[in-house]
Amino acid sequence: TGIFSWIAANASAEAEAAGRKRVTPFWRTLKSGGELNPKYPGGLAAQRARLEAEGHRVEQRGKRMFVVDWERRLCVL
Repeated sequence: TGIFSWIAANASAEAEAAGRKRVTPFWRTLKSGGELNPKYPGGLAAQRARLEAEGHRVEQRGKRMFVVDWERRLCVL
């Protein structure tokens, strides 16, 4: 699953760079436990910035970052 989410994230970032306004919000997909994905375009800093711009709180634990209260704030499938 990881490689497919990475492919979708990069395709979305390329579409956004090309000027598309509506793109797949890949930054909302998290690893297990609400962890941010460092392999997404822009790395942890970019994913954190997008999530915080949407009103989510992100905390750092060591070198890893997690969305606080992700279970209640984001859709879990």
